[in-house]
This record gives sequence, C-alpha cells and structure tokens, in this order.
Amino acid sequence: MRSADVAPAVPDDEIRRAAELLRAGELIGMPTETVYGLAADALNVAAVGRIFAAKGRPADHPLIVHLPDAGHLARWAREIPDDAFALARAFWPGPLTLILKRQHGVPDAVTGGQDTVGLRVPDHPVALALLQTFDSGIAAPSANRFGRISPTTAAHVRQELGDKVALILDGGPCAIGIESTILDLSRDVPEILRPGAIAAEDIARVIGRHPRSRATAADEASPTTDSDGGTDGGEPRVSGSLSAHYAPRTPLQVAPAANLVELAATLAAEGSRVAVLARRCDDPQDARLIWRAAPIDAASYAHALYANLRDLDACGADFIVVETLPPTDDWQAVNDRLGRAAAGSGDADET
Repeated sequence: MRSADVAPAVPDDEIRRAAELLRAGELIGMPTETVYGLAADALNVAAVGRIFAAKGRPADHPLIVHLPDAGHLARWAREIPDDAFALARAFWPGPLTLILKRQHGVPDAVTGGQDTVGLRVPDHPVALALLQTFDSGIAAPSANRFGRISPTTAAHVRQELGDKVALILDGGPCAIGIESTILDLSRDVPEILRPGAIAAEDIARVIGRHPRSRATAADEASPTTDSDGGTDGGEPRVSGSLSAHYAPRTPLQVAPAANLVELAATLAAEGSRVAVLARRCDDPQDARLIWRAAPIDAASYAHALYANLRDLDACGADFIVVETLPPTDDWQAVNDRLGRAAAGSGDADET
C-alpha cells in the first residue's frame, strides 16, 4: 500500500507554516514513507548544525537531502550518470537514496566533508507537499537520538525530540517503516551501501547490471574512515552504516526460533524480566515473559519493527529476545537493522 493511501490530510496552512519555519532556520518533524525525519533547510549551515546538536549525531556523519522531484537533481549533484536518471524515473518518489558527486555549493555540513551527497524524493504526500512549497532540498535524518530506534509515528518524535522541534507534521504511521535503500553511483560500479525496500534485483532490472552489496551488520565490522573521507575500499560514508544503530536501551539478543523459549525461560529463571519478539504465537504464559507476536511476511515485519522495538524497550524488561529471521533476500533489510540494533543495545545515552 502506498503512503498516499494511508496518510491523513495535513492542512495547507500547516504545510506553509512548516516551510516558513524551515526558511527561518528552525527544525521540524517530517513524515516520509520510511521513517519520520528531523528536517532542516539543507542549504542553511546553522540549521543543519542544529540537527546534529539535537540528535547528538557525529559531525562527519552525512545527511540525506530530500528533493521535491528529480528535476532538482542537477542543483545538488554533478556528473550525474544515466543510471541515476533511469532509477529516478523508476523509483522516485520512493525509498531509494542515490549517492552522487555533490554539486558546488552543497555544504560540508550536509555531506560530512565528502565529495558526495545522498539524494532522494520521498513517497509521502505530506513530505511532497512540504518540499514543493519549500522548493529546495530538505536535510532530514531520522528524528531520534543518534543510534536509537527510528520513529515511525509523530508520537515517537514527540517522545524523543519534542522540545527540539518547532513543529511536527503528523502524516500518520510510516508505510514502509525502515530506512531507504542507499545506492552509491559515485564510483564505477554501483553498490548498495544500506539495504531497504528497493532490492538489488529491482535496481538490476532498471540499469541492466546487478549492484554490489555491502555485507549486512551481522557479518561486518564497523567501517573505518580512509584519508578521502570514505570507508575502507573507498566507499562513501552514509547514514545507517555504523555497526551499532537503530538500538533500544534494553539489551537485545537475536536467537534461533528453536532456542527462543528456552533462552527466554533461562533468563527469566535467573530473575530477569524478558520481552520476546517472535513470529510464532505460542506464548508460554510465564508472568516473567512479555511476548509480542510479529508479522509473518518481511514487508509487514519491517513496517512494525521499530514500533515493536520501542514498545518492548519501554515495558520495563531487562532483556529483549528476538527470533532469528530467514537469511533470504526479502529479509535482508530487516536482518541488517536487527543486527545493528543488537550491537548498539544496552548502552546508555550520553548527556
């Protein structure tokens, strides 16, 4: 289901007010089909700096710029390959971010000092209305504390960053629920740097070649920075590429389905309160266990993932145990998020 089918209407005057706040250098909460973004004028260095301060985000971690339409590409990127235009025609508006050589004038604050910039057109009617009214690029990383669970409702943004934003546009629950696919087109060989709803096979059907794929978080170490500002192997730094990300404060473990109940019961027997997220519904009815049934298919699971993790993180459990998911391509993006969530879980926020 497309986001346009589910999003509530936002009055035109609220859209205009949001655009005026952006022009004044303020931050707002913006819905997209993936997750809610913490939005600022991408050409206003001071406003972009407020994003980093509000999130506690490292200054060299680049932001994705959201555009009104593909006609704005040349304002933000140079040396644009034909593949980029073909992919934009096929998937924009939609959950695909393209990494391209940045145009002169794009601030270092947006790119993390790199010569590349991430660009996409979101598939959400509220976001598109705001972008068309604003008529420029909007930098909008997920509207949460850096490294924590991404927000998929306006209420999540209020809970986490409500005092940091001048306005939150409520576009309803996000239709997809996990972040966009990031495809690097700044080098000779296309490479997926973050998996998402647009799969490698989808991209290959458009550009006639299969992109390389960076390993998922479960199989990779945290990337290190080279002298050119990219990661090892010359890859640009991109959002969501750290091994610890999307994480609850409660320690999270991923366990095979066959061992799930046993692990949860063992932790509970040791005096811990355990929250379980599983696609199976055989709740053992143990008062020490909090059992949350997850959707069976990959798309529905992704849509509910962050809301489920937020609920379980807030339920007072000592541990969260999540059922291991299939290692197939359709589950790649969810497995990526869960691997990073487990790696970053249990760490207290810095103040």
